[in-house]
Amino acid sequence: MSPVRVAVLVTRLQAGAGGVALRGALALDPARYQATIIAGEARGGSDSDGSGDRLLRRAATEGLSVIRVPELVPDIAPAADRAALRALTGLLASGRYAVVHTHSAKAGALGRLAAARVRVPRVVHTLHGFPFHEFQSRLRHGCYVGAERYLSRFTDLFLAVGSAVAAEAVRRGIAPPDRVRVIDPVIEPSGIHYTRQVRDAARRLLGVPVGCRVVGTVGRLDYQKAPECLVDAIARLGRADLRAVWIGDGPLRGEIEARARRRGIGDRFAILGHRDDVASLLPGLDVFALPSRYEGLPCAIAEAMTAGVPVVATAVNAVPDLVLPGETGLLVAPQRPGQLASAIGYLLDSPADAARMAASARSMIGGRFSAGSLARVLEAAYQPEGAAGPEDRAGTAVRRAEAVAIGSPA
Repeated sequence: MSPVRVAVLVTRLQAGAGGVALRGALALDPARYQATIIAGEARGGSDSDGSGDRLLRRAATEGLSVIRVPELVPDIAPAADRAALRALTGLLASGRYAVVHTHSAKAGALGRLAAARVRVPRVVHTLHGFPFHEFQSRLRHGCYVGAERYLSRFTDLFLAVGSAVAAEAVRRGIAPPDRVRVIDPVIEPSGIHYTRQVRDAARRLLGVPVGCRVVGTVGRLDYQKAPECLVDAIARLGRADLRAVWIGDGPLRGEIEARARRRGIGDRFAILGHRDDVASLLPGLDVFALPSRYEGLPCAIAEAMTAGVPVVATAVNAVPDLVLPGETGLLVAPQRPGQLASAIGYLLDSPADAARMAASARSMIGGRFSAGSLARVLEAAYQPEGAAGPEDRAGTAVRRAEAVAIGSPA
């Protein structure tokens, strides 16, 4: 029997949704499934945090085919969106895929509409989070919710990264209760046994002076991740022995470096840029802090927990799936640098409690984020018997799909 052909669509093949999409494709049994990654370009046509190059190399090394669609861009761009829809429709028609699996909002919108046009037998969409959040205008927020509800009619099954994301999808009428499943993303096993020697080596890699405490995070420097809140929190703490590191890059790098200088911590807030050795750096942190405005279920938190680092994060979306207040970490409100500073200070000044939470978190993670677990979920999702099918794509549904105006960001 020939392998089932699966098209995996993602807006950007970068860390985050791109990483989850790629690791899911790699988790599939190659004897049963033949996966092709179809991805757009990063902002500006290049991967500003460097992770896209790494993921492309990984896909090539593992033998996956990757097709780039330059017109598939993250932001609202009507001309590019129409061109991307045409390109995706052509690719899905010529590829004769049995399954289309979309990730991220823009690829999810255009990919599902293209799949409806060519009547792909099975369409799965992964909800990593949502294009709408509480910091948008009511009009924009309402438009995004409406668009997601409309797209649900072209979706056989939803996979939600985190139970809070699944609950929100059901509550908002985006995913019918019988067509949504919760999944955990895959994190790469580091193979590191976390000893004092490993911690010391990590701190040398971080360039931290002896005797200093270190607060750090991993992520893209953009609006979603709220890096300015971490700068303000570190400045509020006013501790000369405290250093902060941001592992990652992005469009706000210059602005955040300038903010750190204005707040008087320019020499104590280091932006390391993209790194391929994150697993080797995490053990050097005293506290992992995630200040995001909105999230799905961040792999970075699970990776920090695996490294035995106590976590403080904002109480948004599926983050509380991992960070159980007082048990596996501390939660704070988004855009509240004062709360963030207080929580960081508590973990630094209460080493026994911080160690207890870190140990509990590491035990909870266990093998939960393994490739094998995700593969089982995906294989069930790709089977037509796994869930009730959507409404017939012929007739009105297809005609509306072909006429709909596209405008959903990544």
